[in-house]
This record gives sequence, structure tokens and C-alpha cells, in this order.
Amino acid sequence: MSTQTDKDFINSVDIDVGGTFTDLVLTLDGERHIAKCPTTPHDLSIGFLNAIEAGGDKVGLTVEELLPKIDIIRYSTTVALNRLLQRQGPRIGLLTTEGHEDAILIGRGAQWTDGQRVAERRNIAVQNKPHPLIDRSLILGVRERVDSAGQVVRPLDEEDVRRKLRSLMDRGARAIVVSLLWSFMNPVHERRVREIIREEYKEYHIGFVPVVLSSSVVSKIGEYERTMTAVLDAYLQRSMQNDIGATWDKLRDKGYRGAFLMIHNSGGSADIFKTPASRTFNGGPVAGLMGSAYFANKLGFKNVIAGDVGGTSFDVALVVESSVRNYTFRPVIDKWMVNVTMMQTISVGAGGGSIASVEGGRLSVGPRSAGSMPGPVCYDLGGTEPTVTDADVVLGYINPDSYYGGRMPLSKSKAEKAIREKVAQPLGIETIEAAALIRRVVDENMAGAIKREVHMRGYHPEDFVLFAFGGAGPTHMSGLRGDVPKAVMFPAAPVFCAMGSSIMDIVHMYEQSRRMVFMEPLSERLVVDPQAFNSTVEALIEKAQADLVAEGLDVADAQYTLELDMLYGGQVNLKRASSPRLRIDGPEDAQAIYDAFEREFSESFSPLVVNKPGGVFLDNFVLRVTVPTWKPEVPEFPLQGADPAAAQIGERRAYWPETSAWADTPVYQFEQLQPGNRVVGPAVIEAELTTIVVPPGQRFDIDKHGLGILEAINPPPPRKRVTSQVAVAA
Repeated sequence: MSTQTDKDFINSVDIDVGGTFTDLVLTLDGERHIAKCPTTPHDLSIGFLNAIEAGGDKVGLTVEELLPKIDIIRYSTTVALNRLLQRQGPRIGLLTTEGHEDAILIGRGAQWTDGQRVAERRNIAVQNKPHPLIDRSLILGVRERVDSAGQVVRPLDEEDVRRKLRSLMDRGARAIVVSLLWSFMNPVHERRVREIIREEYKEYHIGFVPVVLSSSVVSKIGEYERTMTAVLDAYLQRSMQNDIGATWDKLRDKGYRGAFLMIHNSGGSADIFKTPASRTFNGGPVAGLMGSAYFANKLGFKNVIAGDVGGTSFDVALVVESSVRNYTFRPVIDKWMVNVTMMQTISVGAGGGSIASVEGGRLSVGPRSAGSMPGPVCYDLGGTEPTVTDADVVLGYINPDSYYGGRMPLSKSKAEKAIREKVAQPLGIETIEAAALIRRVVDENMAGAIKREVHMRGYHPEDFVLFAFGGAGPTHMSGLRGDVPKAVMFPAAPVFCAMGSSIMDIVHMYEQSRRMVFMEPLSERLVVDPQAFNSTVEALIEKAQADLVAEGLDVADAQYTLELDMLYGGQVNLKRASSPRLRIDGPEDAQAIYDAFEREFSESFSPLVVNKPGGVFLDNFVLRVTVPTWKPEVPEFPLQGADPAAAQIGERRAYWPETSAWADTPVYQFEQLQPGNRVVGPAVIEAELTTIVVPPGQRFDIDKHGLGILEAINPPPPRKRVTSQVAVAA
């Protein structure tokens, strides 16, 4: 595979499979086309091909005519998490170092809170540790030992391995995880165990089983997290193989011969058949974050909140000072802490399909979702519980006749009935008031999530711009933006995560734990061993180049960047800092690396906690390898007049909580609005795949790039900033 062609563009298909809709961005001959179709949870490959067919319809091509023209397909999905939540994995056997069989069952001290919402954590009386993915009877220890320096102190007992392996198979294991102590320092025993498994159960045997080595999945310290990462990969491997394999087979049958990449939660993409399952978790929101960073840079925004309102969840991520280098080092996937470095995003159960319910006289919206089947009540597919989308229909914001481009007529009467019976009557209010309350609650949930995330990172919402995307993002951006002064809506907002993947480079990340003293305590001398430092980086580069060659990529196109996990002595605040050098060839290189660490540490924590007398320790190397791909430019258009009358397509009665009244509200067609047009609320703007709601007191402008900008007509005065000298206006 090569990303270089004789064209000045790349034809690509980018698909994001969500809980409700499957989104597509088709880039063909330098032009973009978007499409959506319902997700098919029973067989994701069906929805995948349906999305490509919908994209082909946009350009007048059948799937068989379109696919041979495509150079690359990128795919993000939540299939791994869905299978995990449904506990549909095989019985797994675990071989670990003798004496450490109970490590993953013991977990960390707070394991019982992993993956729990705040409200659930507070109810301590009902909390229990999660039910293990592996039965204790399927965890066996083998006789071996490697120490923390990678030295073999107890040779591997191969006969013991064979006995334990046969015992696991007799007990029903259908996948084997091998996680031995300190194997990331020296994987010789894990690799030999895999060879023994292959000798005992060959590929042509019915008893052939997948084998996952923890040292291959994660080369980092942390026995529990490293083992759980390998367990999750083994648990999800077969189901993902079936889903993705079926998709790949259908693509090949239809004539596709290009590359097939999976979006990683580390911010890049890689060959789909060389992607561990744990790297795909949260791939869609990460694609949205990377797309936000790219367009923010092009548009001149330094601080951006990426807000993705889908059918099931609301995902939030930040671009700060044009950087997305905010990581979660030990994320929790479902109930399990893993050792996979992920771009930092948060997710709350709020979206168009979020279910509204009344318990104890109190309305809650989410986290339960109606999904795509049966979906909201207005879909008329068997749903009985009212959702946010039902409320938007009842309020008059969503047109039942033009939803999803008119291909999915909605039932307003059934939505009204469900809200009346399930919300209005239990609360003793009118149906329209109940619908408005549902919308207000979900908006406040999302605005609260933004405020918490921004403030907990040490920033102020007033200093950011909101990129509102996802199918329901433009519909709710007026309420969810909270204290953020400006919200931006892209024409491709309904499929923005797929849009984000279309501009993502091919990126691999390689990590290696290796503890080194970088700065000597007390003396503050830089004493890092250049040979050890350079050999570690060189080994990572060699591994990266081998993978690039195997994927058919040109090694000469690769760009290498190094990040280092470092901390001051006597502290627990580890900081991942960007290294300005790949090698240390002299004192000036070591000084440059330390200076970069101190600067980023000070920005993240405070200059007051810089502790040079405590020394500096290097814990982990992270090599990021990037192969750039073609990216489109952001177009500019001449500005027209402010009057949007030419785009008005009618009026519709809508209820506005701001005035507590119905109003005959002008309705505009988004695609007919011109740069320079200004729509003053109250108004509704209909696009092919979403609806923009402009409440009273707000305005919606089309800028020179064709983007929609939502702001208050009379914004509040600027926040006062407190400096070390005086308070000045922002």
C-alpha cells in the first residue's frame, strides 16, 4: 500500500459506525460527499455496504463502479466495546507466572469503582467488583521468572507449560493469554510459550486457538493493566475478526483492492488486520477530535471544544493551544483498567436516542438509549419509551416529513403519546412542557459535562469555541454550549467523525518502559546514559520500520516524534513531554530534552512544584511514527448580503421555552444559505441530515468558509481576569 499517487488528491471512503447511524464521507476527485444510513447491529457489514451504496448514489456510481476508484478506506467503530458489554467473547485461559494467578482478580484497590458513574460510586452498599472475564479455574501459573532488569532467574519449565496448557484446553479454553512477570523487559519466555502452544495445537487442528502475548500488546510496566489489555484483546479478537472479516470479504467481492485502515484511539490509523481490539475503543470520538484540531488550525482557533452529540452518547474532547496531546494513560474500558495510551475524551449518556424517564417525581434523561432498533418512538419501529428526538419532534424543531432527507418519516402523534403518558402525566404537567423539560435536562447534562471537563483541565469555557457535530449536535448546540460564547457548525457536522478520519494520517505508536535517572538528585547534574537512551529509541524505530514495510508504506515518508514519560523525584505527577531530540549525542541534547520537560510540566501543574533537587526520572519512551496523507484545504467564498430570505422555505409552529409560547417560526434550507447571511432567532434551519435550532436572542451567521456560527445577539460582558497585578478585561 502506498499513500502517494500521481494525483494531487486521494480518493477515500471514511466510515464511522455509531450506535444509531453509520456515517460516510466519500472523497472522490477532490470533492467531498456525505451520507448516513441506519446501523445494522446484527451484521455491521450490511450497514457498512449500505453507507457506501448511499455515497455512490451521490456521484451516480454503483458500489461495483465506485470501489475500484478508491485508494483507501478508513473505519472507526464501537464494535469492540459493544461486544464487551454484551459479554459475547470466548472462554479464555490465562498462563501467568507461578504465584501470581490472582493478580487480575485482586486488581487495584479501587477496582470496584472502575467504569462506574459518579451516582453509582456514591451508593457504596451495592458495589461489587466486576465479574471476571476469566474464571479462576482457567488461570494457571507456570514455572519461570524474569526479573525487573530482564534477566532470567528461573528458566521456563516447558513440561510444566505443556501440562498447564492441556489442562486449560480440557477446561474449555478457546483462546490463550500469556502474561508473565516483566515480560516487556525480556519476552523470551512468553514467545517460547507461544511456540509450545503452536506445537501442541497446530493451525490445521480443530483445537487451534488464538494466542495473545502481553509483551506484544503492551511493552509497559503495570502487571494488572498489561494483563487486562491482553485479556480484552483475546476476548474481542474472534468477534471483531468475524465482523471485520465479513466486511473485508464483501469489499473484495465488490472489486476493492486498496488499503483498509482502522482508526486508533491514539490519534492515527493503521492496517485493520494488525490492529489490536483495545486500540479501536473510542476510535470515533478520537477521529472527531483530530478533525477538530485540523480545522481549528486552518480556521485560526487555538482553543476548541469538540462536542459530538450522537444517538447514544455525547463525547467531549479539547484542543488547547492548537494541541491535542492530552492522554489517558490507564483508561477504563467497560469495567477494566488497561495500559493503552488514548487521546483524552469523555463520554456521557446523552444523545438523540437518550430515554427520558420519571422516578420518584424526578425526570432523568439517559444514560439508557433506544439505539437504532427500535429507536425513538417517533421512528415507529416498536419503541415505547420517549427520547430526546421525540421531544424535538413534539416541540416542532424536527420536521417529521423531512427527517433523514425524507427517507424516514416520523410519527409525531406517537411521540406525543409517549411523552404524555411516560413524562407529562407522572409529573403533572402539559405534554409540551414535558417535551421542553426533556430538552432542557439533556442540554444541561451536556453543558455540565463541558464545564466540568474544561474547568478540571484548568481552563475557562469563555476562552473556547465549540465545534458542535454529530446528528443532534446542531439541533442542541444552542443549549449545550453553556458559557462558551461561540458555536461552529460544519456542513458535514452530521458525519464529522468520519470527516475527521478522512484527514487523519497513518500513525503508529510504540511504547517501551525503561526506568532511567535523567537528572541526579541534589547535584542536579544531567546523568542520563546516552547509549541506553539511544538504543531504546533505535529499537522502537526498527520495529516501526518493519511494520511500515509490511504494510507496503514507504519508510522514507515516515516522520518520527518522541515523547517521554518523566517525573521529578519525590512526586507522583508523571508528565508526558514532547522530546525535541530523537537521540542524545551530547550534553546540549540532554539539556534540550530536560528544558522541554520542565516547560510542559510547569504548564500542566505549576512552576511552583518543579523539584529539581529531587532529580528527574525517565519512565517510558513513546515513539510516534506518522505517514502523512493528502488533506483538503478549507475553501473560501465571497460574502453576500445578510438577508437570508432567499433560503426561506416556509414557516412551522414551534414552541420556544424562552417565551413559553408557540410561534410561527421561519424555516430555512441550510444548503441555500449564502456566506454573509444572518438568521436571527427564533428560527429553524433544515439541512439534509440534521436540523439547526436558533432560539430567541441568538443569531446564526454563515461565514466566508460556509460554516454556521451561532452566537448570542447581545453577548454578556467579557469575564474579568485576575492577574498578579490588577484585574483587567479579557
